[in-house]
Amino acid sequence: MNSDPNFTKNRVLLIQCKDEAGLIHRITGFLAKIGANIVGNQEFVEPLEKVFFMRTEYSLQDREKEEGLITELSKILPTDAKLSLSKPRLPKVVLFATKEPHCLGDILLRWRYGELPMELLGVVSNHETLGDLVRDFKVPFTCISSEGLSREDHEDKLNSLLLELQPDWIVLAKYMRILTPDFVKKWENRILNIHHSFLPAFVGAKPYEQAYKRGVKIIGGTAHMVTENLDEGPILVQDVCHVDHGYSPERLVLYGRDLEKVVLSKALRLLLEDRVMVFRNRTIIFE
Repeated sequence: MNSDPNFTKNRVLLIQCKDEAGLIHRITGFLAKIGANIVGNQEFVEPLEKVFFMRTEYSLQDREKEEGLITELSKILPTDAKLSLSKPRLPKVVLFATKEPHCLGDILLRWRYGELPMELLGVVSNHETLGDLVRDFKVPFTCISSEGLSREDHEDKLNSLLLELQPDWIVLAKYMRILTPDFVKKWENRILNIHHSFLPAFVGAKPYEQAYKRGVKIIGGTAHMVTENLDEGPILVQDVCHVDHGYSPERLVLYGRDLEKVVLSKALRLLLEDRVMVFRNRTIIFE
C-alpha cells in the first residue's frame, strides 16, 4: 500500500484521432527523440468510423523533457487528436457506499494489499452502518445523512466534500441513491458504478427478483461509467454465472454479490492503470 503523493511510476499516454498512415511511427519516433523508453504499446482502429486509439506506457529519466509533450505531439497528429498523459502519482479515489459491505470490503482489502494502486482519500456514506468496517482499515469515514434533506441539498454537501478532496475517481460501491444529472455533470467521466445485473437487462429496482420471475439461466454484474441517463453509461466490465430453476431470489442475490465485487474491482483497476478510453457510449479497453 503506497499513499505517498510523490510516488512516481511509468507514464501512460492515451491518444484518439482519425486514422491515417504513419501515426504509430510519428508517435513512437517523437518519444524516442526525447529519450523515452517504451515499455508497452497497444493500438486499435475502430472499423466503422476509422478512429485510431493508442495506449503507450513509457519511462523517462529526464522529466523536464516531458514539458510541452502534449502540445508538441499535437502538432504532428490529425487536428481532431485527443491526448492525455497520466499523472506522475497515484490516482486519488473516494468511495461511496450505503449499507451493503461486499463491494466496499473487497476494494478496501485489495487496496490494503497493494492490488489497487491508488491513494484512497476516504469513504462517504449516507448511513453510519459501514463506519466500523472502514475505520478498521484506518481510512477516513464521512457520513452525510440524506434524512430531511432534498436530493439537491444532500448533493451540495457531497459536492463540497469532493471539492475539498479533489479525487480523480469516485467509485459507487453499492451507493444506493440515484445521483442527479447536475451532480453527474460536475464530475463527468469520473464516476464508476456497479450495477447488480447484466445490463441492459433488468434495470432499476429488485433486478434479482425480476430475473427469478423471468426464469433466467445466467445472472451478471456490470461496471459502468455514470452518465445523466440511469444505468446507460459506457460499460467497462461485465461477468456472468450460470443459475437454474432451483435458485431462489435470495440465492441469486448471494451469487450476484460475488460477481459484483469482482467486476467492480476489476473495472477500478483498469481505470487506475489508464487502460480505458471512452468512445461515444462505449469503451476501448487495453488490457
